[in-house]
Amino acid sequence: MNKIANVNEFLKSNNIKPSYQRIKIYEYLYNTKEHPTVDIIYRALIDEIPTLSKTTVYNTLNLFVDSKIVSLITIEDNETRYDADTSLHGHFKCERCGKVTDFKLDLSDIVINEMDEFQINQRHIYFKGICNKCLN
Repeated sequence: MNKIANVNEFLKSNNIKPSYQRIKIYEYLYNTKEHPTVDIIYRALIDEIPTLSKTTVYNTLNLFVDSKIVSLITIEDNETRYDADTSLHGHFKCERCGKVTDFKLDLSDIVINEMDEFQINQRHIYFKGICNKCLN
């Protein structure tokens, strides 16, 4: 993931008006590897931003996803998570503790001949199982 020196300028460069709430939400996403849900982000920021609402978090995340500066992760049908790392990588979700972990991908050896005439706009690779901490 590329280093962002100034979130305010980063948001502006992606045609997003950098309000205080948007900056704080993006900073939180950028600085965590937890792949949080709307509820997790809301609970993490509500003490710092008492006027924050879950609707604001949800709308801000939708804006970030539409602007392609945040990825939407839906490993489970009933759970939406967010990731500020938009580089190509995979996700592993532990079925015991629920933690989502990134892993590097090398797709150079994967050949999908059936997709030659398709335009691929997104790639997602997910694995589910038991993480090493829960196995021990």
